[in-house]
Amino acid sequence: MIFIGFLIFLRCENLQLVEKQIMTSKWTETIGTTCFNQLTDADAIHKSIEKIRESERTVISILTARSYAQRQLIAVEYRKISGKELKDDLKTDLTGNFERLLKALITSPALFDAKQLKKAMQNLRNDANVLIEILITRNNKQLKEISQSYFTEYKKSLVDDITSQTSGYFRKGLLFLAEAKRDESLEVNKSLAKKDAQSLYDAGEKKWGTDEDKFLEILCLRSFSQLRLIFEEYKIISQREIEDSIKREMSGHLAELLLAIVNCVKNTPAFFAEKLYKALKDTETDKWALNRIIISRSETDLLDIQTEYKKQYGSSLHTAIKASQSHVCGRYETVLMNICSKDN
Repeated sequence: MIFIGFLIFLRCENLQLVEKQIMTSKWTETIGTTCFNQLTDADAIHKSIEKIRESERTVISILTARSYAQRQLIAVEYRKISGKELKDDLKTDLTGNFERLLKALITSPALFDAKQLKKAMQNLRNDANVLIEILITRNNKQLKEISQSYFTEYKKSLVDDITSQTSGYFRKGLLFLAEAKRDESLEVNKSLAKKDAQSLYDAGEKKWGTDEDKFLEILCLRSFSQLRLIFEEYKIISQREIEDSIKREMSGHLAELLLAIVNCVKNTPAFFAEKLYKALKDTETDKWALNRIIISRSETDLLDIQTEYKKQYGSSLHTAIKASQSHVCGRYETVLMNICSKDN
């Protein structure tokens, strides 16, 4: 007991010595104040930080609970009240992935996609999959809006940039998609499906070499409904799944493009679920993919993607985000979780 008392005495003595040294330091003499109370100051800072945290919680809860159209109306009223742009104030007050995610919520879907495409083309070797993902999963109306937003933002056409940044049959496929000419009819034609299936077989498995043009023409221009029927007919003719033939006949970015089309035609939510799984499973989480997919699908098929995710990988997307190995945490995690539904 005497020894413990002695330790307490020494600790108090040392604390008083440290306080004395701090107060007499040459670094504090010129800015110190005689009206000083560390408890009052600490309490004031604590309350200020709590107000900031509460403000952030308010911003998160509002923006993640509203649709894009509602967020645009909020931005208009915010400008009237404050005289400032909401996106500019968010940029000033927030940082990192948290800032990028909230800003994405108040960016138009077309401009958001345009920015993703521009970023991908700046590092095409690693990010060609982003071009593929966006161009094959947007409908014709969305693709036209993306092209318009791209030109407005960068003063260059999307088609021109794709032409200058890509090459070969991969470029040709991307241009087919970017020009928004895919048939979107829900009606199917069985005789045409048989004809197209035979054409694909003749262009690949049946001949020496591959007629890539025929694959691009059919896979990039036929409706998803029609392509499902074509793939069924192709299996009857060739005794192979269409994706197996693509893997045998092609490689590189062109194969990636055509396989992605096949996967989306068969099951678009499963296509995105796989991308989210790959983004989360790596030691360094691909936050760009995580943000891009969750934001862009939040008002279309995110619920279906979450259902497919659990079906394919045995855990909910919520659980996977929480278990991410690269620190998807704090405010950033909260925003992601709010956008997603509760555990499926």
